[in-house]
Amino acid sequence: MITQREKRSFTKSLASRMGWTRASSYLASAFLLIIFLIIYIWWPLAEEYLALIPWDGEWWRYIDWLLVGIFLAMSLLIMAGADIRADALIVFVGFVGGLVIESWGTQTEIWTYYTAERPPLWIIPAWPIASLSIIRLVRFLDRFTFYALRFTPNMKRKTKNVKSVSTVLYWLIFPAFYTLMLSFVWLTVDKSLTIMALILVGFLILTPTDHRVAVLTFIAGSSLGYFLERWGTTRLCWTYYTPWRRRLCLLYWLMAWLRWPSGEPCWC
Repeated sequence: MITQREKRSFTKSLASRMGWTRASSYLASAFLLIIFLIIYIWWPLAEEYLALIPWDGEWWRYIDWLLVGIFLAMSLLIMAGADIRADALIVFVGFVGGLVIESWGTQTEIWTYYTAERPPLWIIPAWPIASLSIIRLVRFLDRFTFYALRFTPNMKRKTKNVKSVSTVLYWLIFPAFYTLMLSFVWLTVDKSLTIMALILVGFLILTPTDHRVAVLTFIAGSSLGYFLERWGTTRLCWTYYTPWRRRLCLLYWLMAWLRWPSGEPCWC
């Protein structure tokens, strides 16, 4: 029989492995509170979805398991290595950036939501949550890179090679991304919001602070963005004007966090 002391020891060990801190519980509580407020304020939307589920039958077939999986994954991610002071600023930037980007996208009708709101306020909290999740993924990739090099000979030499490769990858990926973005928004290039977005993204690409972190952020954002965009577009929660859909758009919103100091190099 497991004693109370063994249970506490297991809990501490799990928290340590997952990178949970005291701030993690505060952040998780705030996350759940936001979800509750969204459901409470926009209850008709939640009620509309719940009405589609036959609770007296095979209800599990109608549960959106992709959404549940995304919710659980992001919950675990934002709790890892939580820091109230650092995360508070990231959340603020996420809210403001999300509001600006959603306003631009919906006002120019590059994408539209099924509620026809421009923009819908209930989607804005998803931006800081996704922002925190991306930052956690970047930290994981950064740590993985460090441990991969740690057990190889000539670590200093390999580190220089990583920097060189990261620079090459950066200038291959981001100009290509900008070209795709330009072709994607070309129909709205006469709009002032689109012009400002193109200028801002071009400025960020031309003034990188760290090529390696930017590439890692791109990988992390694209990975998480794929599942978010797959859920949103296949459920018709939002729709893009082009059939490209998530092929490009999963990378589009990534630019909001590209230059954020999400994970300064810890080993270079």
